[in-house]
Amino acid sequence: MKTASGLGFEEFVGDHGYLSWLGVEFDEVAEGRVVMRVPYDEKLMNPETEDSGGSVHGGIAATLVDTSSAFALRTTFDDPSDVSLSTTDLDVKYLRPATSDLVAEAEVVRAGGSMGVTDVTVKSEYEGELVDVAVGATSYRLFR
Repeated sequence: MKTASGLGFEEFVGDHGYLSWLGVEFDEVAEGRVVMRVPYDEKLMNPETEDSGGSVHGGIAATLVDTSSAFALRTTFDDPSDVSLSTTDLDVKYLRPATSDLVAEAEVVRAGGSMGVTDVTVKSEYEGELVDVAVGATSYRLFR
């Protein structure tokens, strides 16, 4: 089984200001699949109102859709630590508020010679249960 540290993914995140600031972690890395987590942190919350109850900003889920997709696609390269790719399309649909850690499960749908496509589910705790809070898809230009 592949590991995030063995592929240089953790070093990449550590060197990336935004991803490092978010505290991105890897739960699983396999061929064509990555599970990433952003731990709950007050700094990521929307301002709380009487009706909202407080929720993690939707941009964090969108970042996880994009980032987990990129790392999942990296696993399809001969050398995942030395990859060049670029997001060409990002689609996120929000299902309910996220109120705890966010966990993204990214699956490669296709990784061709120059284009890659992924599907992603983002989960979080909501009203005491781990549920889907967002779904997304990406396409990437792959530079092989």
